[in-house]
Amino acid sequence: MEEVVMEAVLSGGREERIQAAAMALGKLTSKQKHKLVEKGIIIPLVSMLNNGDNEAVEAALLAFLSLAYGSERNKIRIAKSGAIPALLTIIQCNQTAIMELAITTLFVLSSCTGSRQIIASSGAIPLLVGLLAEDYEQSSSSSSNNNNNDVSFGISTQAKLDAICTLHNLTTCNQIIPSLISSGVAFYLLREVIDSPEKSSDIVEKSMALLENIVSSSETGLKRVAAAEGAIQAFVETIEEGSPQCKEHAVGILLLICQSCRDKYRGILLKEGVMPGLLQLSVDGTRRARNLAQTLLLLLRERSSNNGSKSKQSKSEIMEQIMERIDAEEDGLNGTTLRLVEQMIAKLSA
Repeated sequence: MEEVVMEAVLSGGREERIQAAAMALGKLTSKQKHKLVEKGIIIPLVSMLNNGDNEAVEAALLAFLSLAYGSERNKIRIAKSGAIPALLTIIQCNQTAIMELAITTLFVLSSCTGSRQIIASSGAIPLLVGLLAEDYEQSSSSSSNNNNNDVSFGISTQAKLDAICTLHNLTTCNQIIPSLISSGVAFYLLREVIDSPEKSSDIVEKSMALLENIVSSSETGLKRVAAAEGAIQAFVETIEEGSPQCKEHAVGILLLICQSCRDKYRGILLKEGVMPGLLQLSVDGTRRARNLAQTLLLLLRERSSNNGSKSKQSKSEIMEQIMERIDAEEDGLNGTTLRLVEQMIAKLSA
């Protein structure tokens, strides 16, 4: 079977190549696909990406997704074959369907550690960030000027998620982080988080995950995120309103920010009302979120060694926020949370 596919892709006519790339290839076993790669099928598929025929391009993209599925070796070979520049060219085209398919292919390839440096060095980072930023601007402009909720603009939500996840994969390589910082991706991600009315959406969750990776890997990135207008307030809101994973990433970011300069950010966090959300998260968050929330709670309540009066003032503020939260609960806090509140108040009063 693989011999027939190989022959069709190498020397068949247009229809034969498309059929072989898109349909027959998808039916092959993993072993047969590996044989095709060994025989050199990747190069003619790259040629199909570059020929400008949308149907052929789509078939080649589907073939690459099929070859890459479950095979780290094939992902690396595809990345090294010259496919990445072709994918980036397609991403810049005006054909939404194949553009989004190319983004998905890039995301799948980026899941392999051995492909990430190749992807980054090909110029993928500024291209993806630019695409996301442009889509964000178009969506924001359209939502403010158009009341028809049935009209859609820009790329699909799934394509945006694939692009963000591709950038997230690239953050695992420390040498790529400076390129990510200079691309302005943190600004785009913050805008998504700050402006989103739904703090538990998939876009916010993936944006928060990428932001946490950036601030944990780069001091420059951390400073830019912490200094961005509305960022800390948005993270506090996410701790209160986000999905479990969103909350985990938000408290992780706030802990890193506070640890970077406690004297500077402790008061800001308290002023934004972070305490009630942290108390709740320390009880019902994910295991990691609970640990992070408890660590941040202790960091916020520790006495300053060189300013006792400020410490007393901060303790008073914290207690006031806790009591306001209790008063605001129509049905009252649950027993576990209430016990935690009592324990925290006792510690603060010590």
